[in-house]
Amino acid sequence: MQHTVWIPALHRDLAGGAETVSVEAETIGEVIDQLEAKFPGFAARLSEDGKMRSNIAVAINGEITHRGLRQRLTEPSEVHFIPALSGG
Repeated sequence: MQHTVWIPALHRDLAGGAETVSVEAETIGEVIDQLEAKFPGFAARLSEDGKMRSNIAVAINGEITHRGLRQRLTEPSEVHFIPALSGG
């Protein structure tokens, strides 16, 4: 199943500046695997030790999920990886 993945500006250097890419996957973990295959370095920025990095949230069709890499994608979806913002 095809999904549209929105690439955060912070990570577009890995994707050649692309804002979105299409990937075929059944879980968020597979989405990251597909991104890593297309753009080496993505997995290290989004996940660590088999889990999502604590500073990255995942939204599917506008809804934040807390299931991490195991989250299933049951329909064609828009996936957003949202880096935490810091500052003051």
